[in-house]
Amino acid sequence: MDTSAPVRILTVCTGNICRSPVAERLLQAGLDQVVPGGFQVSSAGTRALVGEPMQPISADIVRTFGGDPEGFAARQLTPRILRGVDLVLTMTSGHRGEVLQLDASLLKRTFTIREFARMLDVLAQRASGTDGQRAAVESSPGALPGGDASDGDARLAANAALWRGLPARAAGVRHLSLPADAADNDIVDPYRRAPEVYREMEDQLAPAIVSILRHARLNAPVPGTAPQSP
Repeated sequence: MDTSAPVRILTVCTGNICRSPVAERLLQAGLDQVVPGGFQVSSAGTRALVGEPMQPISADIVRTFGGDPEGFAARQLTPRILRGVDLVLTMTSGHRGEVLQLDASLLKRTFTIREFARMLDVLAQRASGTDGQRAAVESSPGALPGGDASDGDARLAANAALWRGLPARAAGVRHLSLPADAADNDIVDPYRRAPEVYREMEDQLAPAIVSILRHARLNAPVPGTAPQSP
């Protein structure tokens, strides 16, 4: 594998026109600011309305948070789309099960987006706590050489290594991030429902995206950092 290849993240919902497109476009916009060229975010639906654009209210939400909804077309989730994906973020636990039916090898790389965000929050708490030295080392930015033209490729390689190891680290703190209610793992489906349900979707999805982008920002590889042990 090309170590400087972008980290591939796939977001998944049902129709691929309401929830997963919002997650796709906002994650891509935010991650592009952290490590330009370091991530490739896409989406698909388990029962996609293939070729349909993003729903208008979803598109408005994307614009509100600084993303670009233009040029989107829904697509059906397939084993081919899943091939080579580094991280799958689903909108519900049911979608996670459907992903794993298509490709069981993704078991340790597939999470609902809300549970993944909670896991990253736990990793951050451990890293900042008095007993979090090891966690800080494990999730610290990759070391880069400074001052030459290879810095860009080195940064991409360090970023890729960090994120391709992140699912295992996140899963290691799953027991510390369990919700009080299993429904808190899911994002509500607003399709053909009132605008208020889209706002509920936004209220559930936005904090998860913020947590993921915060983790990316705090752990982005930077030139001149000292080497860290795994």
